[in-house]
Amino acid sequence: MHDYPELFGSEGPLASAIPGFATRDEQIAMAEQVALALRSHGRLIVEAGTGTGKTFAYLVPALLSGRRVIVSTGTRNLQDQLFHRDLPTVARAIGRPVRVALLKGRANYLCVHRLELAEQQAVARGLRKEVARGLAKVRDWSRTTRQGDIAELTQLSDSDPVWPWVTSTRDNCLGPDCAAFDRCHVVQARREAQAADVVVVNHHLLMADLVLKDEGFGDLLPGADAIVIDEAHQLPEIAANFLGFAVSSRQLQSLSRDVAAELLTSGVRNDVPAAFAQTLDRHLYDLQDALRGPRERTEFKDWPAPVIESVERLQSLLDEFVASLGEAAKDHAGLAALRRRGAELAARLRALVAVDEGESASVRWAQSTTHGMSLHYVPVDVAEQLGALVESHTSAWICTSATLAVGDKFDHFMSRLGMREATTVRFGSPFSYEQQTLLYLPRGLDPPSSQRHTEQVIDAALPVLHAAGGRAFLLFTSHRALREGAEILLQRLGPTLPFPVLVQGDGPRESLLARFREYGNAVLLGTSSFWEGVDVKGAALSVVVIDKLPFAAPDDPVLKARLDAIERRGGSPFFEEQIPQAVITLKQGVGRLMRDPSDFGVVMLCDQRLRTRAYGRIFLDSLPPMPRTERLEEVEQFLFAKLATVGIAAPLAPRRAAP
Repeated sequence: MHDYPELFGSEGPLASAIPGFATRDEQIAMAEQVALALRSHGRLIVEAGTGTGKTFAYLVPALLSGRRVIVSTGTRNLQDQLFHRDLPTVARAIGRPVRVALLKGRANYLCVHRLELAEQQAVARGLRKEVARGLAKVRDWSRTTRQGDIAELTQLSDSDPVWPWVTSTRDNCLGPDCAAFDRCHVVQARREAQAADVVVVNHHLLMADLVLKDEGFGDLLPGADAIVIDEAHQLPEIAANFLGFAVSSRQLQSLSRDVAAELLTSGVRNDVPAAFAQTLDRHLYDLQDALRGPRERTEFKDWPAPVIESVERLQSLLDEFVASLGEAAKDHAGLAALRRRGAELAARLRALVAVDEGESASVRWAQSTTHGMSLHYVPVDVAEQLGALVESHTSAWICTSATLAVGDKFDHFMSRLGMREATTVRFGSPFSYEQQTLLYLPRGLDPPSSQRHTEQVIDAALPVLHAAGGRAFLLFTSHRALREGAEILLQRLGPTLPFPVLVQGDGPRESLLARFREYGNAVLLGTSSFWEGVDVKGAALSVVVIDKLPFAAPDDPVLKARLDAIERRGGSPFFEEQIPQAVITLKQGVGRLMRDPSDFGVVMLCDQRLRTRAYGRIFLDSLPPMPRTERLEEVEQFLFAKLATVGIAAPLAPRRAAP
């Protein structure tokens, strides 16, 4: 047993070692709950409001427990923060040195074998200029890197076209049969992780370990005493992707490209169907054409006969390819891997068009874009499978996020996760929302379905933006509304902008955020990618405007199937699925405002259903305790006063929206 009030207290080791550390009762209480779950190998679900300090609240008891712990986060950025900053800080403060490993998915590591293949391909057949340029940089870096983490090569972006050529996937990895196995960076990273006390992974890698068992030649989970899942609200959707599958034109073209490279290096000739690549390309073109143009989503029940026929032709071609490599694959590990890959793709295509599939158990659809097509198969409800995977491991499971509960209840999250029994606890934010924030619910706007709604949102927001001197996020629930809102805002502001205006799509997200922070008075318009995982502290973000309640798009095939399943069992799809998910998303968006104890500002919600529909109360009751107003004058006075406290003068006269 440890004295957590002392550890987290004003005279404790954390306060002594960390500048600006503040004692928070919520953090102490959460640490005690985590410690109890670790001792009892229990199941714990914690909602910890912004500012609770949940990262330290689970790291301190985890390190003190002496147990082997896996920490899973939502993104690679959070992984890096935990590994490079938070874990070393806590370990030093409490005097508990531990072996820590950072483990990413295999696509984040240089593959020595595929680098050699790419170089041979470049000599024999040539590569596109942009790939060849990147290949030269990768070759130089490969001679000095120890970890092989592609993030080290900062000269190339994450999206550089060379990376698919020199990194591996589960499909094309040769495993222990690879000639470069003893130099494999993935194997090395995995071994270091298996020897560590704390391993930092992300949700995709965690699910790969749970579901696939072979994302790096061995299981991590059986050796773990505890699994901590941060940003746990993301896990059910990620799980659905792993428990389903997709077949894309990119996967098939990658197979074709790798076949050509492997035949070149192996010396095998005439064992693959004649003109395999050309035939594959033709079948893919036929399938794309049958899907009736770009950006078309077609559910399985609506697939026309030509789509079915094209899928079946692709499957037959892959079956022929697999059969043709029967003998050659016995002597060549690379060809054996390609044969397995082709067989798996053929099996997936077969499952996609199987007529005896239980429609209530899964959903299938095709997606066509200007860049290619993909065919998808996803279970409607992953809870049972995910719950069984969790229960199969006796480790302690600790799930935490700032947004898991609807009101005070965790039923929705637990049902999505398949976790039947767990201790649940909710800690509010220690931030002073009552004094530092204001919730503005403007009157007079049309219902969200109105064609005038986006224009009205901009017009209602303009005086608030002027009162704040910019310093705002405008968050939209659709790309259409984002584009329309940006156009109207720029029209209203005129040629001489009173503050910088940044729009999602004008650059990478991180670049836009960096510019937003640098300007200090910008307005940024964004959609879903800006609703969570975005931190802007200080007066640079003083207003968050949200156009509508974030109900998921009703045409999403997985959501539609999930709602149908709820209805078939006599439940209420709207109240059991749509409202809880929208509440959690809204809490994420509202959470962008307060990231630091000294932050302040206004949240402006422009959906009249909060006032006119009975379920509006569910949303409002799930938000932090912010004072509410419907009066613009009160909003302006609040902003003027708060900005003045940090030395920012109010405009001489607030500018009103155009009539």
